[in-house]
Order: sequence, then structure tokens, then C-alpha cells
Amino acid sequence: MTSNKPTITLLDGGMGQELIKRSNKEITPLWSTQVMIDEPEIVRDLHIDFILAGARVITLNAYTMTPQRLTRDGQIKDFETLQLAAVHAAASARTKAGIEGVKIAGCLPPLVASYHAEVAPAYDEMIASYSKIVAVQAPHVDVFLCETMPSIAEAKAALLAAKESGLPVWVSLTIQDNDEAQLRSGEPLSQAVAMLHELGADAILLNCSKPEAILAAWPQMQSDQGLTGAYANGFTSVDSLKPGGTVKSMESRSDLNPEAYAEFALQWAKHGAGLIGGCCEVGPAHIAQLAKRFTQAGYAV
Repeated sequence: MTSNKPTITLLDGGMGQELIKRSNKEITPLWSTQVMIDEPEIVRDLHIDFILAGARVITLNAYTMTPQRLTRDGQIKDFETLQLAAVHAAASARTKAGIEGVKIAGCLPPLVASYHAEVAPAYDEMIASYSKIVAVQAPHVDVFLCETMPSIAEAKAALLAAKESGLPVWVSLTIQDNDEAQLRSGEPLSQAVAMLHELGADAILLNCSKPEAILAAWPQMQSDQGLTGAYANGFTSVDSLKPGGTVKSMESRSDLNPEAYAEFALQWAKHGAGLIGGCCEVGPAHIAQLAKRFTQAGYAV
């Protein structure tokens, strides 16, 4: 290992799309929540597959379990039960996999919809909702991952709520799929990064954007100031996914197989990323390829 290469911590890949492939159930707006009720064993087994592929951080399958989404779809009474089911699936997977050093990340997602900052609740409601999620997850996780944050306000609310736990907090922003380095809200990425540094995020990442957009935006990430990371999606476009909709309309790329994805990941690592995994349409085979390629390139993983 050369001295200027960071140690890479491998994250898992996208849970939702992979669970759809493994389940026989109908896709609904709460697809990744319903599977916790109907088929919790496939969630556990997917966590195991990611661990065996090389992931050393697995994230709770709680992305759609926000108070807002559960209220919208009539399942708010099950909020705590569902959260704890996600905890159990991850914890049992870690035990069954039998590999030391695996961390479980709590999940703080966009409260209403991915990519659509305009439908987020008022700031005080965001703080209250994230605090409610944190209270249930905190005793069972090692770190909090605030992921797919589409705006500065939502990222700030999630970060501050998570910091109350006393655990490390990683914040991952989602950016527009171009080379303009803007959040989905249109706000400059540089402003969001500055805010996160100021408020003490333990790591700053980019996720659920095209890998090309992440690479183009990397100069804004200030990786010399702390831990950074990336985990891209494999969609051709996210434009068809509307608030309250399902992923049926989404199309996966045909040019982002494990080998192609690893080429992007190696570039992120070259620029200083220390946390690398995958988002939607990135499965265990992709993570296994990352582990192989990083090891071959001389990175410690």
C-alpha cells in the first residue's frame, strides 16, 4: 500500500431495487417497508450477501419508514415495529455472517420523497420527525447515515437530530445529474458542504446520483478537511419518480456493470474518498468487484 492512498471502508449497495428482484410481492410506494412485514428473511439475506461481498457498513432497510410516508400510506401505527424489524434484520445478518468489524448504520432519509426538496416539511417538523427516528434506532446502530439529502435545510435537520444521539453522523447529499455541482434543490453543493463542515458532520458523501455527476462535482467536496465518500445509482434518469410514486417507471443503465462501476469508484478513491459503496441498482456483485479492484490497486479495505 502506498502512503498517499486512503483506507477504503466499503459500504453496502442499494437495498430497494435488489429486494424487488428477490421478492414476489407487488411494488408499492412503501415497497421496502412492506417487505419487512411480508419477507423479513430476504432483507436479512441481502444484508448478508453485501457483507460477504466486502461491505463493512450495512444500512438499515428503513428508507421509507418516515412518519410522513407511513402517515400518507396508513401505516403510522406500525412506525416503531417496522423500525425495530429493520434493526433485527441487520443485526441478525451481522451475526450470521460471522465477520468482525461490520458496522450498522442508522438510516435518515428524505422524509417525503427522494430528489424533491420542494415537498419537504417545514424545518421544525423535519427536526421532530428525524428525532423520532433517531430515538428508536440509536440504541442499535454504530453510526447514523443521513442519505439522499436533496437540500441544505433537510441535510441540516437530519444532521442536528442525529448528533443528539452522540454517535458519529455521516451526511450524504444527492446532486443533479449534470456537471453543475448543485443539490436537487438547485442550491450549490459548495454551500451544503460548508454548512456540514461547520456543524460537525463526521463524513460528507454524495449518493443516488449518476457516477459521472459525482465525479464532476468532486472538487467541491473539500476532501482535505475530513472523511468523504460516494455511492452512485445505476438509473438512466430519476425524473420519472414523483412523490408518492413507485420505482416501476425507473430504468436501469445497461452500461454500469460491476466492472464499469468499479472504474468510477477507483476515480473517487484517487480523489480522496474513503467511504465507497453503491445505491439503487448497485448489488452485491458490484460491491465484490469494488473489494477486488481496490485490493488490486493497493488500497486497504
